[in-house]
Amino acid sequence: MKYILIAALSIAIASCNQSQKSEGGENGSGKKLVVGATMLSMQNEFIVNVSDEMEAKAKELGVELITVDAERSALKQVEQVESFIAQGVDAIIMNPCEVEASSPAVKLAMDANIPIINVNSETSAKPTAFVGSDDTESARIAMKYLAEKLNGKGNVLIMHGFMGQAAQIKRDNGAKEILKANPGMKLLAEQTGEWDRAKAMSLMENWIQSYGSKINAVFAHNDEMGMGAVKALEAAGLKDKVIVVSVDAIPDALQSVKKGALNATIFQNAQEQGGKAIETAVKAAKKEKFEQEVLIPFQLVTKENVGEYLK
Repeated sequence: MKYILIAALSIAIASCNQSQKSEGGENGSGKKLVVGATMLSMQNEFIVNVSDEMEAKAKELGVELITVDAERSALKQVEQVESFIAQGVDAIIMNPCEVEASSPAVKLAMDANIPIINVNSETSAKPTAFVGSDDTESARIAMKYLAEKLNGKGNVLIMHGFMGQAAQIKRDNGAKEILKANPGMKLLAEQTGEWDRAKAMSLMENWIQSYGSKINAVFAHNDEMGMGAVKALEAAGLKDKVIVVSVDAIPDALQSVKKGALNATIFQNAQEQGGKAIETAVKAAKKEKFEQEVLIPFQLVTKENVGEYLK
């Protein structure tokens, strides 16, 4: 009887241990979960912030995370997903380079029965889940801010992100929606700065030469470009006459808002996006219940409330 009780207790303990393991970053067989992540560009500060948060959450959950840089190439991104599939990862997280050109990666993963979660940006092909924010809304918030500051009248320049990426398309749609609602605001020019600070600075310099004092405001699709625009305007002695707003609320931008150089930025929550992407990937890999769409709100940051966002 004594031996039967000991055996029963051993089985119960083993069962309890197995249950505890499956609650963390291990699959049903007790092996550590492996998640592959392909990111748009590790030269982009916001994307690096999302990636860092993914790494932190993966470590917290006991998950092995393999992160690669697509270097803004959708073709390279598809190849990276193919490599993850060949490695037999448990789940894939993709920060898409382009709406259409990155879509084949989604189909490849789905066909291989590996859950794929899009983070921060979208594809036309529907993934297992999407974790990010409504980019259309970020542009609405930015342009409504400009409309208020300009009293509904003025000439606006728009710096686009990488053409064909979901954020660029949606932020363009949101901006045009507010422009249409404010006929006194005129679109002076629009062009891509490819999410890049140096390219945006060069673009702003060209616009200053072309339009000079006609420029009243600039909406940049991200802070990197917004900071480039600010630098060019400051060098030309025009910053105090031009309102600049951008998206992401990266540390540089927050400091610039605090100093009064960048007028406003739209806070996009990298911590929530990165953390929720990993949590969703783990749940999907373990066949647990998960949300197919996780939308994290944007928030307007100005000199008045920037202190709430500075670390």
